Amino acid sequence: MRKPVWRPPTECRSSGFFSETIMKTRHFLSLFDLTPTELQWVLQRARELKVLRQQGGHYAPLPGKVLGMIFEKASTRTRVSFEAGMAQLGGSAIFLSPHDTQLGRGEPIEDTARVLSGMVDLVMIRTFEHARVERFAAHSTVPVINGLTDYNHPCQLLADLQTFIEHRGDIRGRTVAWIGDGNNMCNSYLKAAIQCDFQLRIAVAPGYEPNAELLKQAAGRVILLRDPLAAARDADLVATDVWSSMGKEAQQQRRARDFAGYRVTAEIMAQAKPDAIFLHCLPAHRGEEVGAEVIDGPQSRVWDEAENRLHAQKALMEFLLLGEAAPVA
Repeated sequence: MRKPVWRPPTECRSSGFFSETIMKTRHFLSLFDLTPTELQWVLQRARELKVLRQQGGHYAPLPGKVLGMIFEKASTRTRVSFEAGMAQLGGSAIFLSPHDTQLGRGEPIEDTARVLSGMVDLVMIRTFEHARVERFAAHSTVPVINGLTDYNHPCQLLADLQTFIEHRGDIRGRTVAWIGDGNNMCNSYLKAAIQCDFQLRIAVAPGYEPNAELLKQAAGRVILLRDPLAAARDADLVATDVWSSMGKEAQQQRRARDFAGYRVTAEIMAQAKPDAIFLHCLPAHRGEEVGAEVIDGPQSRVWDEAENRLHAQKALMEFLLLGEAAPVA
């Protein structure tokens, strides 16, 4: 069977795009760091790499490459998917936390960026303030990937988009319902709506709205609602996240009261299209933001979504380091 081959669109090959642009240091701090066309390349490549792995194929285009992973926020899926992904591509990954680096002792992040740039080929950061990732990238000579900040979570959106495409096809022109907190995931869905041209309905409790600037940018593609049933009506995708994100645990009781009417239940899913899917970036709290009958039900695709973190990030790392990848051997 002929293996998948990664090639850029004809217009980019003929324009010299890859020689002039891709070979420069590219960062992925937001979905906006990829053009809509580039985003589609990465999503297509992720599906190709997934098929290759399912078929038992071996593809290691990054021998000797090293990924530095800075975790100021703990994670299961982010760490395993990046570390396993880099190993499968032929490289290696180094786990770094504030407890075992000078970041935990107050070293400026700009200095850390300069140092790591000379030792690794790629850096992934998972942290709290988005400004920290931006400052790191500004002083890094190697690509920097945002593994999550309080502002957005672009790697998760790559997996979410891949999952929808796998199960329901092109997301352009579709309707997505976001129900719950207007958090970093909600902000990321706003960016995805702009990049992928779908309609987004956001049902959020008063005082928990997503980023105001992103709402303005997504005007014409987004509707802000208070009623989750209305948001889910005829939706192709229903998504949610925990009510109290990491770092906001002290607000858990208040948030539980404020979001009491925003749990994704079977009643809400019944408002969506019969073939709608449900996504959750995990970890999930059954009985809080989602009912067990939904996340463990027939419309749930959360386990595919979790696995797709691996494939989407492999495609992203390959893209950032190689641009036009070599044929899969």
